Formats: sequence, structure tokens, C-alpha cells
Amino acid sequence: MSTIFTQVINREIPADIVYEDDTCIAFKDINPQAPAHVLLIPKKEIISMATVVPEDQAVLGHLMVKASEIATTLGLSESGYRLVVNTNEDAGQSVFHLHIHILGGRRLTWPPG
Repeated sequence: MSTIFTQVINREIPADIVYEDDTCIAFKDINPQAPAHVLLIPKKEIISMATVVPEDQAVLGHLMVKASEIATTLGLSESGYRLVVNTNEDAGQSVFHLHIHILGGRRLTWPPG
């Protein structure tokens, strides 16, 4: 199933890419919820956290390391940032390709929803 994120990976639609390697790609969210809002997605099509399998462990670990590195590059490490992974509709997932929101640049409140 092709999603908007698959189209970004395949360069079928434009995106403001901030990081890319063989495993993942990160780009600025087109509807930012904070001054810094980047989406980090695996190039492997994983629908959501609810569908991960043990074989996805290396990809998921890679995403977490890269999320930290991207946050540092964005200048968020000292003041703080939030990583969000919405899983399925009730949690707010609207694109069914696993993605991590990297949010920062302002004080974030809790609870988020």
C-alpha cells in the first residue's frame, strides 16, 4: 500500500529533507505543531508499532539513535524535545507508515492529548 510517506521516499512528491540514509529519511512536517517538527520514517514499510515484528528491531533501534542525532542537529538537545509515535486511529495516526515525530523549540505541555 503506497502512502504519502512512500511517495516522499520515492521522490514522487517534494519534502524538505533534513536527513537520509539507507534505512530512514527525515523531513520537516508540513503542518508543524512546534517550531521544530520533523518526521522520521523507516524506508521499510511498517504500518505502525502494532505491526512490528522481531525482525524490525534493528530498524527501530536505528530510528531512535537517528532521532537523537537529528534533535541535536536541530539544536534541541539542551532545551529538550519530544519523540511521539502515534499507533492507530485512536492515538492520532493518520498516515499508516510508522513515523516518529521529533518536536521541540518551545515548552511542551503534558498531557499531550
